[in-house]
Amino acid sequence: MNGAKTLLQDLDDAIARGTDESRTRALWHATDILITGRYSDDEISMFGEVIGKLADEIEVAARAQLSDVMSACDHAPLNVIAKLALDDEIAVAGPVLRDSNRIDEKMLVESALTKGQAHLLAISQRQSIGEAVTDVLVKRGDQEVVTSVAKNEGARFSGSGLLHMVRRAEGDSILAEQLGLRKDVPRHVFQQLISKASEDVRRRLESERPEMMAQIQSSVTEVTGDLQSKFGPSSRSYFVAKRVVTTQYRQGNLNQDSISNYARQHRFDEVQIGLSLLSALPVDVIERAMMDRNREILLVLCKALDFSWDTTMSLLFLGAKDHLITARELHDNERDFGKLKTETSRSVLKFYQSRKTGAGADSTTGRQPELQVH
Repeated sequence: MNGAKTLLQDLDDAIARGTDESRTRALWHATDILITGRYSDDEISMFGEVIGKLADEIEVAARAQLSDVMSACDHAPLNVIAKLALDDEIAVAGPVLRDSNRIDEKMLVESALTKGQAHLLAISQRQSIGEAVTDVLVKRGDQEVVTSVAKNEGARFSGSGLLHMVRRAEGDSILAEQLGLRKDVPRHVFQQLISKASEDVRRRLESERPEMMAQIQSSVTEVTGDLQSKFGPSSRSYFVAKRVVTTQYRQGNLNQDSISNYARQHRFDEVQIGLSLLSALPVDVIERAMMDRNREILLVLCKALDFSWDTTMSLLFLGAKDHLITARELHDNERDFGKLKTETSRSVLKFYQSRKTGAGADSTTGRQPELQVH
């Protein structure tokens, strides 16, 4: 400790009375000693004071070289790292922003909030990036930055960050594809992404992510034999319900209130036929959405139709086993429903319409109804 302290005092004296050339030599001498030795935190802090003073006196090229060295040093002084990371010159800031494991999340956020796109791009290329940092990158970053962070497998995104990325991916096929290829994108975000993607991107994602596309299709289209036998369109009561609800629809009297009333009376046939007419989706798709243990599709459908939470809740109870839902599950569903955006939900619904009803007429009316949203 005493030897290091004496050495650093000598260097400090050299700074005060030396020339630019001697200061530069002192900088590299102090840096070499720091990198090759093993020091306590206090000693590293003292090195930081000396190297920091010297760094203030050197040109951009020398600072950039110092940044390269410090970015690979596992015990680089924190004050030096902070000084380099917040340098306006990207040649200086870039190496530590990309590679230093001594830079903390607070420093990265500060740089991302205050510096230019070149600094954001360097941060987007780090081996790992936390949610607080990616939240800033996806909001402030340009196309190159956002695409770079989408490609980065070590980047972690918050829910709001992912949804912001989905919005930015509209009309940007490169970003849409990169985001769709990420393994950490949850199914509901993937659904929103492909609902807005171009046909070319959708085909590529279907090829690259067949397991995700299969999950989406199964959640929307799979109808088991038990469901068909219990609620299928073969029963006489179904055809009676179909005639009544279709007439109601044609007269313009089918709306949220009538769906809610049917649900509270446990009139499943009337509900599924009514929802099919209002959403322009086949009855079997509505049936699956009602009965699936994953309530996500039903929540999206209700939000797209601009239904209230009370109406949505009555549909959840109707489709639940024995019409029972735990308080915890109901709370989670209400939270998820509140987070959904109406416009985004309608985009998802239109995607399902294009896949399920684009080739033919609606199964309940013989015609292709329009989506009824008000």
